Amino acid sequence: MTRSLVGVLWLLGAVTVVGAAQQRPLPDQESFLQETRKHLQTDTSLQSSYMYVETRHERKLDKQGRVTDDTVRVYESYPGLPGEGRWERLIAENGKPTPAEELAKQDRERQQKAEAIARRLVTQPAKENARQERESGEQRRELEEAVGDIFIVFDIRMIGREVVEGHDTIAFSLTPRPNAKPKTREGSQMRKFAVRAWIGESDHELVRLDAEAIDTLSFGMGLLARLHKGAQMSFLRRRVNGEVWLPAVFRYSGSARVGFFWMLRRSGASEYSGYRKFSVDTSTTYKATQ
Repeated sequence: MTRSLVGVLWLLGAVTVVGAAQQRPLPDQESFLQETRKHLQTDTSLQSSYMYVETRHERKLDKQGRVTDDTVRVYESYPGLPGEGRWERLIAENGKPTPAEELAKQDRERQQKAEAIARRLVTQPAKENARQERESGEQRRELEEAVGDIFIVFDIRMIGREVVEGHDTIAFSLTPRPNAKPKTREGSQMRKFAVRAWIGESDHELVRLDAEAIDTLSFGMGLLARLHKGAQMSFLRRRVNGEVWLPAVFRYSGSARVGFFWMLRRSGASEYSGYRKFSVDTSTTYKATQ
């Protein structure tokens, strides 16, 4: 499952049953969604100041749906260095810890990268800061465009109230419009999914998301991979440190064709735990070598 696809599905849920509390009138849909839109950030940006542990459980299946391989990998995930994605350390696989010497090697490689960035900040501070600001601005623009596509692609309908893990939520269904013309690649991918999501009634934060592929989704013009109709994904988020909502569980199942010959059938889950604040000022924490 690619991170880009996970990002797309998160965007879908940022704006998507019926419970016992339904006696109260539901909020106005338009104003509720407008307020929700103000809270939108990707989970990647929200996680940028946290380290955490991710446990990935993947099952390979045969044509009859029987498990042929079962793997559990545990990673420590750290915020990335400027201009890079998150850094992950594989600390265990199928209950077997990663050898200490391998972890030490990974740490040395990351230290070297950090020192290289520190040198650039010392020797070319204006250029390096401008690059980081340019990349941040580009990321903000891309997010705004993808969020805008949600409202272009989907017919959004408020369903009702439901309590999810103790939180009062408003549930929405998102159904792709047949003639929608999105502006982004993420928007084009959104058209392949039917979505239901639960948004906190008081804080307008995504709590849960379910998505199902209603058509085949192609990557690389269908030459690299095709995610087949019927694939299912589910996200659950929880409030961390009383200040931010972050991923808790991601589940998936489905089949995909990779290239012209390889058929993959998979199910699995990622569980996120041990969130801790993590802040590194590269220019001061890592000393540039002379």
